[in-house]
Amino acid sequence: MTVVQLTTHQRQELIDITRQVQAAVTASGVQDGIVVVFSPHTTGGIMVNENWDPDVGKDFLAFLGQRVPHNFPDFRHGEGNSDSHILVSLVGSQVSLIIQEGHVMLGQWQGIYFCEFDGPRDRACWVQVVPVSHV
Repeated sequence: MTVVQLTTHQRQELIDITRQVQAAVTASGVQDGIVVVFSPHTTGGIMVNENWDPDVGKDFLAFLGQRVPHNFPDFRHGEGNSDSHILVSLVGSQVSLIIQEGHVMLGQWQGIYFCEFDGPRDRACWVQVVPVSHV
């Protein structure tokens, strides 16, 4: 397993970790398999989304912020970050992707993102590469 260390700088932000995940796959030597990218944080998620236009990420966070506002008056969680927990539940904590010929298989415009919903913080993503043998 590879641990990708991150430092976030805003309460909510998306950090493109595609290069770090590909580096973990390359270092593993696996040519065909699956890579699992997991966030061990209850307020930080993982997703695949467009990585060409940064406005997509901004729009994504703005949309989620309208649907799950930070200061919703009925939230009861004492730490004041109920919205962050809800957002991770909506986005998810992990993605699994195909590895073919040593490359993470993503669409032309896709990237892998760590989704910070309660920063700024030091974070980690766990990357596990699983080889698949062909019969």
